[in-house]
Amino acid sequence: MYSHRPLWRRTPPAIFPVCLGVLSLGLGWRSAADVLPVAHEIGDLFLGAGMAYFLYFLLFYLRKLVARPAVLLEDMTTPPARAGIAAMAMAMMLLAAALLPFGVSVPQVWWTGVVMQIAASAIVLHALWVEPPEERHFTTFQYLTFVGPVVGPVAGIPLGYIWQSWALTFAALMPYLVITVALGWKLARGILPEQRLRPSVTIFLAPNCLFAISFGMLELDWAYQLFYWIANATAFGLIFLIPWMIKGGWTPIWAAFTFPIAAFLNLQVLALHKGAGLPAEIGIWVALSIGTPVITVIAWRANMAWVTGELAEKSGAAKA
Repeated sequence: MYSHRPLWRRTPPAIFPVCLGVLSLGLGWRSAADVLPVAHEIGDLFLGAGMAYFLYFLLFYLRKLVARPAVLLEDMTTPPARAGIAAMAMAMMLLAAALLPFGVSVPQVWWTGVVMQIAASAIVLHALWVEPPEERHFTTFQYLTFVGPVVGPVAGIPLGYIWQSWALTFAALMPYLVITVALGWKLARGILPEQRLRPSVTIFLAPNCLFAISFGMLELDWAYQLFYWIANATAFGLIFLIPWMIKGGWTPIWAAFTFPIAAFLNLQVLALHKGAGLPAEIGIWVALSIGTPVITVIAWRANMAWVTGELAEKSGAAKA
C-alpha cells in the first residue's frame, strides 16, 4: 500500500504541536535539574528524542511541500492544521534553545524559526481572508498562529537578541488580547467547542505561561507577576475540566494537552529561580509527574496514528 502512496505524502501538520510539547518537556527537565535533585541526563534524553521527533516530521513535511507546494494552502482549511504550521515554527525556535549548550548554528536556527513564524501567520491570514465570512471563528488554535512569536525570547535572550525579544513579545501581545476577549465573549454567550475540539481549551494555558516566561526573562516584573498568576489560576481551573475535555476519547486534538503542560513546567522553574519558593517547587514536581507520562503517551499515540494513516485522516491532512 505505501509503495504507491508513501506516508510522507500526507504528513499532517497536526503532528507539530506534539513535537512542540516534547521539546518543551525536554527543556523543562533540563532546567529543573538546575534547581531540583533530578538528573541532567533525563532532560538530555527527552531533548534528544524531541529533536529527532521534530526533525523527522519536519523533513517529511518539507518533502511533501517540494513534491507539491500547493498542498500547504490545502492544509490550511482547518484550525488544527493552521495551528500545526505555527507549532512547526515555534518548535524551530525551541530547537535553538535546546542547542544553546552546544553552540551549533544556534542563531541561524533561531532566525529560521522567527521567519517561519512570520510566514505561518501570513499564510493563515490568507486562509482566513479567502474563507467564507460565516466560517470565520475565533478559536484557541489561533494562539499558536498569532501569539506564537512569544516563544522567541526563550532562546533569543540567551543569544543576546534583547530588542528583538521585546519586539516578538509585544507583537504577540495584541493578538493575545484580541483572541482572549473574543473567546471570552463567545463563552459569555454559551458557545462552547464541539466535543472533539474540547481538548483545545487547554491551549489557553500556554500563552499565559509563555508571556510570564518572556516578561520574566526580560525583567519586566509586574507583567511577569500578572501572567504568572493568570497561568497558575488557569492551570488550577483546567484540572476540573479534564473529564469534560477527554469525554470524546482520543483524537489528534489531544496534542493540545502537550505543550501547555510543558510551558507550565518551564514557568515554574523560572519562578523558583525568581524566589517563588515552595509553591513553584510543588508546581515543578506536579508538572513533571503529570506532564512526563501524558506527553510521552500522546507522542507515541500520535506517531502510531501517523503510521496507520489515522492521524492524517482524522486531521484532514492534504495529500502531495
